[in-house]
Amino acid sequence: MVDSNLYVKSTVDSQIVVVVYVDDIIFGGHKDEMCRDFAEKMQVEFEMSMLGELSFLLGLQISQLKEEIFIYQSKYVREMLKRFTMEDCKPVSTPMMTGCKLTKDDASPSVDHTTYRSMIGSLLYLTASRPDIL
Repeated sequence: MVDSNLYVKSTVDSQIVVVVYVDDIIFGGHKDEMCRDFAEKMQVEFEMSMLGELSFLLGLQISQLKEEIFIYQSKYVREMLKRFTMEDCKPVSTPMMTGCKLTKDDASPSVDHTTYRSMIGSLLYLTASRPDIL
């Protein structure tokens, strides 16, 4: 009911979860047979290619082990820092100058609003999947 792109099919002994995002379909379940049947039906209905195990999606890197799944975004962060020419910046605990005085009239150059919005949007996307840095 919450996400119209998420579908779940359950039977007595198995379950498959399908996520549709634009032109990507991601699916998985705990029974290989159910996943194969779904893939075959989708390939008959739509032109699609099977890329195998999910390892990258929408800036998320996914590493799957037998009993665990790890999701991380180090590649997304590196690309974001490069895009905003910040790849050589040093990490700090407080991302703001301390002890500075703000004034209403400043002689500093104007901010490029498009770049600023893009930067904030990138950070918002990053924090959506990383509550520890929110």
